[in-house]
Amino acid sequence: MSVHPLALPSSVAARPDLTGGRRVGVLLSHGFTGSPVSVRPWGDALAERGYAVEVPRLPGHGTTWQEMNRTRWEDWYEHLERVLERLVDENDAVVVGGLSMGGGLALRLAAAHAGRVAGVVLVNPAVTSTNRQLLAAPLLQHAVGSVAAIGNDIAKPGADERAYPRTPLRALVSMTRGWKDVRDHLGEVTAPVLLFRSAQDHVVDPSSAALIRSRVGDVTERVLEDSFHVATLDHDAQRIFDETAEFVARVTA
Repeated sequence: MSVHPLALPSSVAARPDLTGGRRVGVLLSHGFTGSPVSVRPWGDALAERGYAVEVPRLPGHGTTWQEMNRTRWEDWYEHLERVLERLVDENDAVVVGGLSMGGGLALRLAAAHAGRVAGVVLVNPAVTSTNRQLLAAPLLQHAVGSVAAIGNDIAKPGADERAYPRTPLRALVSMTRGWKDVRDHLGEVTAPVLLFRSAQDHVVDPSSAALIRSRVGDVTERVLEDSFHVATLDHDAQRIFDETAEFVARVTA
């Protein structure tokens, strides 16, 4: 299955000459039905500061929603875990981060690798939902392959995350089941967390951020007033980039 050129993963080596002689790595994950397009500018901004940056393409993403329906939460998580292992081997300290579903995956990595992850950065993370329509998805997946798209919730005119035009239902059900695994292990996240939350988000409701704040010990929340869900491509993007860089420098010092 061909991958759109804009959806290709990104990998940038560390420049310790810009980071006080230490090699610091950052792993950033895109969200559900999205691709590296949504977080690559975030990664590029960190790479310019000398950090090693990995922006993987999760299995089933960046191709077709039909292919994504053949992948599961475990596939996405295991892919990220392999990238994390490489970053840990090649650097002195590592921070993980993600947008939406990618934030949930980053939290699970931080719980499973508590001694190896120095910090976590989340942008509108998804780990739960109050949307009761999701309750019908496990049954509906046997009748239809997809439902309406959830991508491109962006306030900034002209921005495009190149998400799928449909939401693959089997993959959606797998994601919501994966959320439970994340929630069950939130108490094991010991690294500091920087959480960006959009005041207006039409994809992820505030229950996810509230749950993370209640179960993770060290969470600093920043509210974004001028962006919707894909805030990494929205009006507050530069603020996210700058504050992430400051956070990474602090937690890896």
